[in-house]
Amino acid sequence: MGFREHAARVRRILGIVLAVLLLGGVAAVLLTGGDKDTGTATKTVRGVIGSEKAEFFADPQVVKALATKGFTVGTETSGSWDMEELPLDGYDFAFPSSKAPADGLHAKTKNAKATTAPLRPFYSPLVVVAHSAAAQVLAGNGLATLGPRGTSGTLKMDAYLAAARADRTWQQLKGSAGHAELSGTVFITSTDPVASNSGALYLAAASYVADGGRVANGKEAVTRTAPLLRKLVQVQGAQQSGSDAPFRDFISGVGNPLVLVYESQVAAQLLAGHPMGDLVVLYPDTTVNSDHTLVPLTENGRALGELLATDPELRRLAVRHGFRPQGAASEFTTATQSHTAYLNQTLTGVRQAPVPTGKVLHEMALRARDQGDSA
Repeated sequence: MGFREHAARVRRILGIVLAVLLLGGVAAVLLTGGDKDTGTATKTVRGVIGSEKAEFFADPQVVKALATKGFTVGTETSGSWDMEELPLDGYDFAFPSSKAPADGLHAKTKNAKATTAPLRPFYSPLVVVAHSAAAQVLAGNGLATLGPRGTSGTLKMDAYLAAARADRTWQQLKGSAGHAELSGTVFITSTDPVASNSGALYLAAASYVADGGRVANGKEAVTRTAPLLRKLVQVQGAQQSGSDAPFRDFISGVGNPLVLVYESQVAAQLLAGHPMGDLVVLYPDTTVNSDHTLVPLTENGRALGELLATDPELRRLAVRHGFRPQGAASEFTTATQSHTAYLNQTLTGVRQAPVPTGKVLHEMALRARDQGDSA
């Protein structure tokens, strides 16, 4: 055999040997999983959430913390009350912004897989953000009080509701001259109460104050305050179905000078170091805490809810997004210690209004929108 023929034969043999070795290597990788990252998420969980929690779930640190615990979470946003109308097949959890819509969802979707009651990992009180000129005018007319720095204060709900009943305009308030942006009827921008939790809770607080500190417990109670609540809603015109858009409009300097938001939205801006401009935070002297409530629809949804409530890293990240974790006030107060010029950490001087049942609250919202029984 000549040299060339021998060399060719050797190359063929080596090629076959290498092919066998490569196939064996591929098989070994397939069998062992190769260099599989043991921290890779193993459960894909899908949920529908209120818009105010979208940034929390999109935060890369939150995504990483969840993946470390074995979860990949996909979310879609919806108004809290609108969730009840969604086909929730294929979802693992629903996460509205308070207990009332969560209770309705739980009753509607209870099944063998959802083995626990709704879970409340964190909460946030409702506040009103105002531009500085508007806050100063309210304070000068007895509708609000301001702290020493003028960046936070208290909205006097009785006085504000009296102004709403009388259809008072900014031009009728002393000190408004020279502020072209302060014109027309004095009102607070809120979300659609039929679709959105924050709008409905605004009505709950207003109804409680207007009815002498009584929580609405039926049709008669709703009827007593319906004319006032209708004023509060209909003066606004078109309303958003989620709280995120009105807050972003306010921050960008457009829209009404008074907007109802969650405290968490303000706290998140502060903790992220964003400039606050002329923003003033007014805590209504009677407000409602919004308990962000997760409704488990599957076992994976339940496990996610428990993780959000108990995992130290996820609780820390919830605080970074402005939420107050349930059961440990120190986590929030420690994180926001340098922002007390804006935040009432202990909610001093703020009364919590009881929230009506979901059925009553929904009727209240319909009547305010003039869609319910007008009797």
